[in-house]
Amino acid sequence: MNKDALIVLSGGMDSVTMLYEYTDSIDLAVTFFYGSNHNLREIECARYHCKALGIELIEIDLSFIGQYFHSSLLSGADSIPEGNYDFDNMKSTVVPFRNGIMLAAAAGLAESRGLKALMIANHAGDHAIYPDCRESFIKAMSAAISAGTYDGIEIRAPYTLMSKTEIALRGKALGIDYSHTYSCYKGGERHCGRCGTCIERHQALVDAGIDDPTVYEDQE
Repeated sequence: MNKDALIVLSGGMDSVTMLYEYTDSIDLAVTFFYGSNHNLREIECARYHCKALGIELIEIDLSFIGQYFHSSLLSGADSIPEGNYDFDNMKSTVVPFRNGIMLAAAAGLAESRGLKALMIANHAGDHAIYPDCRESFIKAMSAAISAGTYDGIEIRAPYTLMSKTEIALRGKALGIDYSHTYSCYKGGERHCGRCGTCIERHQALVDAGIDDPTVYEDQE
């Protein structure tokens, strides 16, 4: 298969699963530092998996997001709500147009490298909360990027209509070690186990029949 794609890789479960599932078509990975509570821990995981697969990883600084944008995800662990992963509880974690900014930067990088596509691991569980994870946004952004690049670069987002459990099932089939992924929005050394992303992560792993390898704060 032709390696013609760049993946936006956070280091979380979803993008790491996509990295392994589509390795044969991925030529380059990019991760972004934007100042979120869990950003550095995610990036460590992105580095780990790219090294394991022999895929080049480029790290781009978007720290202006953390400096000027408003979101509880940028405001420290104490700002992150605890409880279920739903709209009312998680809306404060939206980082305005984050995916749009990252995809725009990734498009310029992809065209500079002669690549034909961008890959992003948005999924169905994000749709109600994050506008820039919805199918309508991905289609519109893909059209804009295609129109704005000489080679007509497209966005490939094969997980858009999938649940996190379905993604975890793909990871299980691929034998992915999810202990080297990070999800907790509080950004601590251990996952807190109480925020929406921790709860969603754990439930997806359980529902997929995977023994949760995550180390949580309340574990000895």
